[in-house]
Formats: sequence, C-alpha cells, structure tokens
Amino acid sequence: MSDNTQSTNEQGRVTAVVAMTPTGVIGLNGDMPWRLSSDLRRFKQLTMGGVLIMGRRTYDSIGRPLPGRRTIVVTRNPEWSSEGVDSAPNPEKALKMAGQDRCFVVGGAEIYRQMLPYCHELCLTRVWSTVEGDTKLTIDLSQFRVIEQTRVPASARDDVPTEFIRMTRQNSCKK
Repeated sequence: MSDNTQSTNEQGRVTAVVAMTPTGVIGLNGDMPWRLSSDLRRFKQLTMGGVLIMGRRTYDSIGRPLPGRRTIVVTRNPEWSSEGVDSAPNPEKALKMAGQDRCFVVGGAEIYRQMLPYCHELCLTRVWSTVEGDTKLTIDLSQFRVIEQTRVPASARDDVPTEFIRMTRQNSCKK
C-alpha cells in the first residue's frame, strides 16, 4: 500500500476475528480444537453482510463460501478458484478488492500475521482451554485497548468457558 492509503482500504474498517487459547493455539489438524456454539453464533452475527478475508487453507477447512458474506481468499496460487469466491495474491490486493465494505480477517495464522497491522479492531475470543494445537498465533495485545468484555461459561453447547474481548487499536494502522 502506498503511504497515503490507510487501512480504511479505499476501504472500510478492518477487524480481525480470532479465537485462541492463552497459549496462542488457534487450530489443530486444519480445524478448531474446540466446540463453541456461542462463538459461532457471535461470529455469524458480527460478520454478516461484510467481507471475509482468509487464507486458502482456512477456506478449505470451511469448504464453502459462508452465506450473507463475500469471501476473498488470499493465495499465492494464481490458478486457485472456487465458485462464489474471489481470490487475491496478497493482503493489500484483498483489501483493495473489498473496497468500502467492512472487512473481517478470519485466519489462518499466516493471514492474521500479515493483516493484523491493517486492523482497526480485534474481536478476540479467549478460549480458556489447555488444548494442544499445531497452529499458534501471537498477538501483541498492548497495541489494542479493551472496549467490551463478556464471559461465557462452559455449557452443553460450549466445551470450555470463553471470554469475548472487543478491542480497538491504540495507535495508527499500517499505511
């Protein structure tokens, strides 16, 4: 992106939506290592009508475009395609393609690492589990300030307790 282009893409707001344990686990064998019905409902409510930006492996784990949302898959493979999905060779192109629409970065780990500098907001689901995983993420939470926090206990539909933390960036996003 040029120095004059803010992360409001030409662009709407960019939000990272992440579910992870305190040790940074976000995945195991290409899937989430927990069952959290309340988090899936929150994800749907939060992202409905927006643009989902994700990596190809994350898309493959979902297996289809999610209804009511545009999907842009970031992939280095120029031959990759899937019906109803746009593809971009890099995060900057994905943001440009999204235009003024609200964007949600939804994984995986490499896409989060590349796109977090563009995110104004972080919607973090802290999964209070000691599960081991093969996909981990580190986020410098000191760059964000908490604006909303809600605890959700474990239940018949949620394997473990969680905490939904909505945060906003304290400093400027990547230009």
